[in-house]
Amino acid sequence: MKRIFLLAMTALMLQPGMAQSVLTPVDDGSSVHFVIKNFGIKTGGDFKGLKGTIKFAPENLAACSFDVTVDANTIDTDNDSRDDHLRQEEFFHVATYKTIQFKSTKITNSTVAGRFYVFGELTIKGVTKPVEFGFSATPKDGGYLFEGSFGLNRRDFGVGGSSISMSDKLTVTLSVLAKR
Repeated sequence: MKRIFLLAMTALMLQPGMAQSVLTPVDDGSSVHFVIKNFGIKTGGDFKGLKGTIKFAPENLAACSFDVTVDANTIDTDNDSRDDHLRQEEFFHVATYKTIQFKSTKITNSTVAGRFYVFGELTIKGVTKPVEFGFSATPKDGGYLFEGSFGLNRRDFGVGGSSISMSDKLTVTLSVLAKR
């Protein structure tokens, strides 16, 4: 009976997904950066306050997931007046919408060796839209460094109103360090 119990426990321990790493994203060593054209000039900014859970095991992508937020109030464009303006209702409305969230729905291998593809939902100002993008996952400091980028349309999320000086399209570049 002991043998059967030990055999069953060993089999359970070796199931795919049991070896996945449960990681927490950290600000130190991470970057959530965006670039948008304003008056034809590229302008960028960053967000901090990463929180959430990342489950990652490259050998079992079906069991992997990302559920991560950033603090919308931490927007930093190196211009305090602009940052205060971006916190207002017309842009990120941080008094009501405290976080920006990404939640994955599926992760697959990419056609490029060592790269992956994530499908998920991005929520900004209470509006949720699908996003998908390629990323890399490099082991680092007992966790992983996840890097990727994607484009989006700010108007899809109700950010920035009908500004004619600001481009509708922007690029978000992620470099997220997540540790056990």
